[in-house]
Amino acid sequence: MKNIILLGAARAGKTTLAKKLNEELNYSVVNIDDIVTAFERSFPELEIGNGNDYEKSKANLAPFLAHYLGSLSYRSDCNNGIKFVIEGGYFDFEKILPVLEKYEMKGLKDNFLLIGLFYNKKTVDGIYNDLRKYDKEDDWTYNLNEDELRKFIQSCIGYTEKLYEELKGYDFCIYDVSEEREEILNKIVNDIKSVL
Repeated sequence: MKNIILLGAARAGKTTLAKKLNEELNYSVVNIDDIVTAFERSFPELEIGNGNDYEKSKANLAPFLAHYLGSLSYRSDCNNGIKFVIEGGYFDFEKILPVLEKYEMKGLKDNFLLIGLFYNKKTVDGIYNDLRKYDKEDDWTYNLNEDELRKFIQSCIGYTEKLYEELKGYDFCIYDVSEEREEILNKIVNDIKSVL
């Protein structure tokens, strides 16, 4: 059973899918946003987090993520066989992959199930409607007003297109959650079950 790296578009259902994998397959969930928040509050001098440039944050977080992934995978005997799904953003694979080689990990696909979630067929209005439909009170976008939420969605579109191409280049299995998101997330869980 491989560990899972779960990336994709903002608010595409990554955390929801990670929770499903925890409930149905007993994967431990590691949320990158929580790690970023901890760095942001504990070590602001590292320039990781929401108050900093996203690309710079990714680059600055990369050494930690690489060693964290390597340690969790390499020392799996110490984890009593418990596997993890790590979800979120902030992955700079160009900086992460050379470090993973030190853990005798030759490539991402050989060591992880790679899953990407995107909503390539959605307009800004469609994404807006989905967020209003699926957001819960603990989601940071829940309390945004209409203008703030639409501005956030618009700002994500260019980044999302770039990330989509990047993940395809690293052989991520891409799922489009533009329509029937819950059914797609259930399909992903079943797809993972079929390869275990």
